Amino acid sequence: MATQVDSLSSPTTTEKSAFYDTKLRVDNDETTVAVFTSQNTPATTPGREIEEYQLTELPAARVSSNVVSVVGSDVPTPSLEDLKRARRAEYIGFAALMFCYFLEGWNDGTNGPMLPAIQAHYKIKFAILALVYITNACGFITGAFANIYLSQKLGFGKTLLVGALFQLVAYVLQAPAPPYPLFAMAYLFSGFGLALQNSQAMVFTVSLRNSSTKMGIIQACYGFGAFVSPLVATQFSGMRRWSYHYLISMGGAVFNIIFLTLAFRLQNLDVILVKAGQVVRESGTSKDNLYSQIMGLKVVHLLAFFALAYVGVEFTLAGMSPICSFSAIHTNFDFYLGWIVTFIIDKRHGGPSSGYISSGFFAGMTLGRVGLLWLNKLVGERRVIWLYLSICLGLDVVIWVVPSLIGNGVAVSFIGLFLGPIFPIIMNRTAKLVPHWLISGSVGWITGLGISGSAVLPLVTGAMSDRLGISSLHPLVVSVLCVMAGLWLAIPGGDPHRSE
Repeated sequence: MATQVDSLSSPTTTEKSAFYDTKLRVDNDETTVAVFTSQNTPATTPGREIEEYQLTELPAARVSSNVVSVVGSDVPTPSLEDLKRARRAEYIGFAALMFCYFLEGWNDGTNGPMLPAIQAHYKIKFAILALVYITNACGFITGAFANIYLSQKLGFGKTLLVGALFQLVAYVLQAPAPPYPLFAMAYLFSGFGLALQNSQAMVFTVSLRNSSTKMGIIQACYGFGAFVSPLVATQFSGMRRWSYHYLISMGGAVFNIIFLTLAFRLQNLDVILVKAGQVVRESGTSKDNLYSQIMGLKVVHLLAFFALAYVGVEFTLAGMSPICSFSAIHTNFDFYLGWIVTFIIDKRHGGPSSGYISSGFFAGMTLGRVGLLWLNKLVGERRVIWLYLSICLGLDVVIWVVPSLIGNGVAVSFIGLFLGPIFPIIMNRTAKLVPHWLISGSVGWITGLGISGSAVLPLVTGAMSDRLGISSLHPLVVSVLCVMAGLWLAIPGGDPHRSE
């Protein structure tokens, strides 16, 4: 339904906030909020037609008295203190999710350096060692689907807390180095918990002002965690009490629980967004369940397979995986690093220090997610993907044909730099192409299918390397990058549901 809103006076401060153009109506049995924001249109535009969105979970008592009024009465200008309070709530919530993503990167970056210690302690073969990746992927995919149900039943804040608790349980199980079946099963808990936190963090981030910039920042926190964690885990992997590394992870998980609880107070997303001065979006009217609605969206599946190819390229080049052990190359160091390190050692005659090339890849990825934000805005997110894919394809061909150890190492870092911004853009496109009430579940499905690429493509690379040699890595990567270009061409370029 639509209504007419009288012109509202702008605050004297230069601060920008959704409070500028907000008016609440309190009925006898429900609270509705009428919101519109326009950073380019003056707030004093008279007769602006807006939408009324249902907010059944927002009692009037929870809204500041100086921004609530009965329809027909004057709406007081929000004070500077109200604006500061809203901005502070936004910053605290975003900071909590930044640490949440850092801890996710820390978790993923831990696996590679710890694999030698895990294998030596349990005296197991590589095929059994690979169970940690299988259980982690199963947990993540299960969490991605469970997120849709839990979001409906528990809401944003409680679902985040459940995810953080599952992550803590995983580290509690791993720290004492229990029997291997239980140790591997712990990855099921961590994958499940990370999937819940991942989806909820994305739906909050895309609801904020300047969401594209904030998406790049929060994804960079993941890359920074993945970069720092191996530096610490490597020190523990050579110790007799190697599993004590998970005590550090446990401490981070405890802090994560406290931070998330204090920042969001187990509240639903609409309540949190109103407190942060953000726009509250509409709810769906379809009678179909959310699973059916999400699976019925073609664009979600296109983005999911694009994410699968992207994650597959990332892990094939520099991801840490025991699948490398299937290679016919018997260098101890390269068992635990990406295939690009195997290629450098075998074809470019690199030494054990070649492993740092993998760190250079992730450092480039972290830098790219923040440092190239200006280019994303200048060129446009849809067009800039073509630029990034073209550069990465060219750099991989350089590694393939130019026999230079240093040159190849630099090229790998630059591939990480230009691959880095792609995943945040995937999330931004999801927010623009998917109805708001389906974003959380859609992100879960996209990331859940994407994480399977971390196992599928390295496995294919290993099989090809056994038959054709490690040089087959680059034709495969070039082919997958071309597939990504084809998928991106099929993804709509419009913005039918929302604008930033």
